[in-house]
Amino acid sequence: MFIEIIKAVLMGIVEGITEWLPVSSTGHMILLEQLVHFNASEEFLSMFRVVIQLGAILAVVVLFWKKLWPFGIRRGRVSPKPAVFGLWVKVIVATLPALLVSPLDDWMEARFYNHITVAAMLILYGILFIWVENRPAAPRSGRPMQIGLREALIIGIWQVLAIIPGTSRSGATIVGGLLLGLPRALVAEFTFFLAIPVMAGASLLKVVKFALSGVAITGAEVAVLVVGCAVAFVVSLATIRFLMDYVKRHNFTVFGVYRILLGLVVLAVAGVQALA
Repeated sequence: MFIEIIKAVLMGIVEGITEWLPVSSTGHMILLEQLVHFNASEEFLSMFRVVIQLGAILAVVVLFWKKLWPFGIRRGRVSPKPAVFGLWVKVIVATLPALLVSPLDDWMEARFYNHITVAAMLILYGILFIWVENRPAAPRSGRPMQIGLREALIIGIWQVLAIIPGTSRSGATIVGGLLLGLPRALVAEFTFFLAIPVMAGASLLKVVKFALSGVAITGAEVAVLVVGCAVAFVVSLATIRFLMDYVKRHNFTVFGVYRILLGLVVLAVAGVQALA
């Protein structure tokens, strides 16, 4: 039991870091799973990989509560915040493309959750990051509430590409936002907000599918899930703060280079396994 909890802590750390940095949580999970093997059913592990994201989502809600909660107190009375309602409209618009392709999620995972696909996406988006950050561009200033419906929809379409394992949800949306000429901090923040409905919906879907599978969940598995989510929450708090501070002074080129190197490592692991 203790060993399984340690494994959950490691998974939570990886999730809390890689869910928000544009480096692909899937790529890191594949490498970690080479070292860490849970004593649990495959159905539970499939759910765990997604539901652990709930801890990461909670970190966004805690850090950006004032920007996300659409009501305030004015003159002793509860009053709506029109700007925040407008933000949520844009988040919903950006979520619609992902909702349309969500039925394909299990099909994509079954066919493309492998070393070659993940490595290819890591390298491809690494090259994209380096190209986007080094092309001549003049980003416009603004805050998330100032992203128009058009920009929100385009960012949402880019997010759909994250259905391919190894792409990185945050990586795809950030690339899409940068191509639109939006400031890095603005794109990063909107990416955090967009994660709330997308990741919550994906987690709920996985829980429902697990429940319908008829596989019983053990007490040890519940403990693993809770610990993983808790650690992902704490690590996400630090990661989000780091990224928001980082993008104020630097661009995403270093993440592009890291993705390429990680992709090569994943390919090397695949090669070693093929020869074994």
